[in-house]
Amino acid sequence: MSLMIDNFNSRMNQVQSPLIPVIGELIRNYPGTISLGQGVVNYPPPEKAIASLQSFLAQPRNHLYQAVTGIELLVAAITAKLAKDNHLKIGEQNCIVVTAGSNMAFMNAILAITQAEDEIILNTPYYFNHEMAITMVNCRPVLVDTDHNYQLDLKAIAQAITPKTKAIVTISPNNPTGAVYSAASLKAVNDLCGDRNIYHISDEAYEYFTYDGVKHTSPGAFPNSEAHTISLFSLSKAYGFASWRIGYMVIPQHLLLPIKKVQDTNLICPPVVSQYAAIGALETGISYCQQHLAEIAKVRAIVTQELQAISDICTVSLSTGAFYLFLKINTNLNDLELVKQLITKYKVAVIPGSTFGMKNGCYLRVAYGSLQLATAATGIKRLIKGLKEICDRS
Repeated sequence: MSLMIDNFNSRMNQVQSPLIPVIGELIRNYPGTISLGQGVVNYPPPEKAIASLQSFLAQPRNHLYQAVTGIELLVAAITAKLAKDNHLKIGEQNCIVVTAGSNMAFMNAILAITQAEDEIILNTPYYFNHEMAITMVNCRPVLVDTDHNYQLDLKAIAQAITPKTKAIVTISPNNPTGAVYSAASLKAVNDLCGDRNIYHISDEAYEYFTYDGVKHTSPGAFPNSEAHTISLFSLSKAYGFASWRIGYMVIPQHLLLPIKKVQDTNLICPPVVSQYAAIGALETGISYCQQHLAEIAKVRAIVTQELQAISDICTVSLSTGAFYLFLKINTNLNDLELVKQLITKYKVAVIPGSTFGMKNGCYLRVAYGSLQLATAATGIKRLIKGLKEICDRS
């Protein structure tokens, strides 16, 4: 056995370990810790989604395998939603594939469009699961810095393209920064992809979470974008569906066969019970998220205002989307060490920025979507107290 371990080598050795489970274990070891870490909402699924489970149970055939790309009822509901909310029409050049969350949709896309050693452009800070997926399939993430407000640097993106580039990834509204990219910036990236014969992978998991009148734009709705745009969506955030693992992707028609191969191998079919719940959620519609968004906006205001009181310790960029703030901390401390001290001594948890690709400097992601107002106020006070005392000592 020891010989086998000594000789063990795997592509997984090159993949970073996800830190959220590590932070979760620390939180469990320190009861009473308030988590400003994991990106979930504080409200449950809509009643109509739960009621839809009865329709699932009423049909015995639902316990058998169903269509690889999703059941017809859900695909029809998604088609209607895309037309209404995203101005994205499904036609002869594109199609829908239902997935077990948008993380799976991203992996489907990467496996379908790449060969080993190909390159995918990520804007930093990136979403860590994207970087991990690219590395897992023996491809290379090419990292491009965003500007000081975490907006896209279009010139730098264009300069990063090589003959090995297969796609540019954008996330708007963004995880981890909360930045929302303008329609003009997304159009420029999309046009660049069309001109260079590469794909634009657009992650839109936080599409409904915008503030201060800012609007979300779906690149798949741009004219003549169908053949080079891959759009990823999730129900996890808007409908409180985190554990149900249901999402979907809109892909060029020519990618349908390779993505069916990937999905049939990994999943066979998306969980049918979750697909029925998704139908109920989509019938409830965007208004369900919007009625809860007002409360999240109040939490956002409290967290943002309180952090401004320590502007000498941390820099907070304007965030108009998702439910994250990305802090740059003025300290020489390692970000993971800072996070450990915040949990063990101040009972407040955040996520270190290095897991999002920020290696130079100390950054923290603050997530506020899961908090009630009172808990948010307590949590942010603990964070501020901890940052002040730890940074003073360092």
